[in-house]
Amino acid sequence: MGSASREALASARGVLEGTSSDARAAADVLSTARVLSENPALLSALADATADSGATIALVSRLFGQSAAPEALPVIEAVVSSRWSSSAELVDGLEEIGLRAYARTSDARVLSAELLSVGRAIASDPELELALGSRLGDPAAKAVLVERLFSGRVSDAAVAVTAHLVRSPRGRRTRALLVHAARIVADQAGRLVAEVRAAAPLDDDQSARLAAELGTSYGRAVDLDVVVDPSLLGGLRVEIAGDVIDGSVSTRISELRQKLAG
Repeated sequence: MGSASREALASARGVLEGTSSDARAAADVLSTARVLSENPALLSALADATADSGATIALVSRLFGQSAAPEALPVIEAVVSSRWSSSAELVDGLEEIGLRAYARTSDARVLSAELLSVGRAIASDPELELALGSRLGDPAAKAVLVERLFSGRVSDAAVAVTAHLVRSPRGRRTRALLVHAARIVADQAGRLVAEVRAAAPLDDDQSARLAAELGTSYGRAVDLDVVVDPSLLGGLRVEIAGDVIDGSVSTRISELRQKLAG
């Protein structure tokens, strides 16, 4: 995000923290993000940095005041009345605020884990991944499919977030969407998510030790998203907080080959 967007997001988060936790409000914030992403002309008008903020808030109130939950409206107004580096980042910011709102309505650690679990389940089924990720599919039908497959298996919040993401991917892959959402939810609870790729599954002791070591290094509690990837041959590849720690055997072999070739 650009500097203007980072400031706008921080301001919106402050407004969110001043409201009560409400699942309907969280859903309304995400719904507004979808409406804006699907209506370029409206998004352009709301993202216009030269527009009067009072007029922008009045437009938001006119469009969403009757349908949005009372707790959602001031958050939406805070987002759209701020200056963003681009209209796309305004939508991204509104979506992030909606995800953080959902995190405040439930156990954020559980919700984060559920989103990661749903992402792994979708990625493990090529037909399902195609059905949910295809640009040709009907967004509403994708949401219905998510609800049919995951209702009762994960929380209502996890189903709602997943349904939103498959309806509004904006060019992003489904698993990547869910991992990103899980990281935002975890961050709302003061935690980090580390994607760990391993050649073989980690046992409970290995997972606990790795989470503890990462937590010590990064100064926050860490939840692991373990993906088994036999192509690594051995070792681990960890992505956390924008860092990549690659200790896989496959990478070591590749580096050795490059040295020998050089």
